[in-house]
Amino acid sequence: MAETAKKVLFVNSEIFPYLPETDIATIGRYLPQGIQERKKEIRSFMPRYGCINERKNQLHEVIRLSGMNIIIGDVDRPLVIKVASISAARIQVYFIDNDDYFKRKQIYCDADGKFFEDNDERAIFFARGVLETVKKLRWAPDIIHCQGWISQLVPLYLKKAYKDDPIFSNSKIVLSLYDDTPEEAFSQDFADKVVFGGIGKEDIPLLEQPQGINLAKTAITYSDAVIMGSDAVNPELADFCKKQGLPVLEFDPKAMASGAYIDEYNRFYDQL
Repeated sequence: MAETAKKVLFVNSEIFPYLPETDIATIGRYLPQGIQERKKEIRSFMPRYGCINERKNQLHEVIRLSGMNIIIGDVDRPLVIKVASISAARIQVYFIDNDDYFKRKQIYCDADGKFFEDNDERAIFFARGVLETVKKLRWAPDIIHCQGWISQLVPLYLKKAYKDDPIFSNSKIVLSLYDDTPEEAFSQDFADKVVFGGIGKEDIPLLEQPQGINLAKTAITYSDAVIMGSDAVNPELADFCKKQGLPVLEFDPKAMASGAYIDEYNRFYDQL
C-alpha cells in the first residue's frame, strides 16, 4: 500500500504576487509550489491586506468556510475566508479577512509610518482564523510552517489551545525566522488578549513585555524546529533557539539563490 503524502500547511505573512517581492514573499510564493512538486499536499494562507486588489487577483469568498466569529477582548469579529489561484504554480492561496483588521491599504504601519495600535489583535485574529479554517477543511497537516511575525502566535495556539483537536494531533511546527521582528511595542494588554482556550498567563510570561522579540521567543518556545530564513536574524533569537535545544536549519545563501533551499527544507520536514 502506497504511503500517504505528507501534508504541509504554510502560514505566511506575505506571498508574491499579492505583495511586492521580499525575501518572505518570494519564499511564500515558490516554497509551497516546490514542496507540492515533491509530492506533498499543501495549503497556503496569508492575511488579505487592503492593498491586495481583489479583482485583479481574482479573489473570491469561500462561503462554506466563512461565517464564523472570533472573539478578541470581548468583541466578536466575523472571519471571512477568500481564495485565489496562482495558475502558473497550480496552487491556491487562502486569505484571512476582516474589515476591522485588514481593509486598510497599509500592511503594518499607517501612511505616516506609525505601527498600527491593533497589530497585536490582527496577529491573534490571523492565527486563530487559520487554525479554525483548517479545522473546517478537515485537512490534518503533518507540518505547519510559519513565516513572518504576524504568524508567530500559531505555535502557541496549536500547542496549548488546539492540542486535543484530532486535526492537529500529529502536527509539527516549523518556524522560519527573518529580520522582520517589529521594533515597536504592541499594546500593553497583549497578553490578556492572547489568553484563550486553556492558555493562561503562565504560558506566555514573555508577553508581559509586549515586544516583537518576545513574541518571536514565545513562538520559538512552542515550535518543534526553526529555519533561519535570513542572514540578518536577530542574534538574540538565534541564541534563544540554541538554548531551547531545537533542530535548526541554518541560512544558506547559495541554496537560497539557486532554489536548492526547497530540497533542504523538504528534507528538514521529513526529519521531524
